[in-house]
Amino acid sequence: MTLLREAIGESLRRARVAQSRTLREVSTSARVSLGYLSEVERGRKEASSELLAAICQALDVPLAQVLFDVSSAMADADKATALAREKAGAKVGAVTKLPAKAGAGKVTAKVTPRGGDGEMVMAADGTFGPRIVIPAPKSDRLVLVAAK
Repeated sequence: MTLLREAIGESLRRARVAQSRTLREVSTSARVSLGYLSEVERGRKEASSELLAAICQALDVPLAQVLFDVSSAMADADKATALAREKAGAKVGAVTKLPAKAGAGKVTAKVTPRGGDGEMVMAADGTFGPRIVIPAPKSDRLVLVAAK
């Protein structure tokens, strides 16, 4: 999962590199310390809206364009994740919500794999895993033991 601060940093760095400008040039123009700008570009610091506006102004790039680029990149990442899950065997769209009691409240949905054999269970954290079902033994094979 891509973090917002990482996507913003990547977008700012792409804009700066496309202009063949150094961190020092942009940091001076934006009146931001070189180290802090570097941390923002690497996605290590959350930049305030005022700081983002100053960096965008220094880069002569509209803030709206940076935010649009970030939105597009994050949407593409979400699509790639869904595609990877589909390739792993789960049908996208074949999700059934389960009651809250199922899986001690941690299971939020079940996804039927391709072919319909078994099912994959999606946990609250978005990960998938198989649901193992052990059939009960036939009643004619049960052996009752009397308690002493």
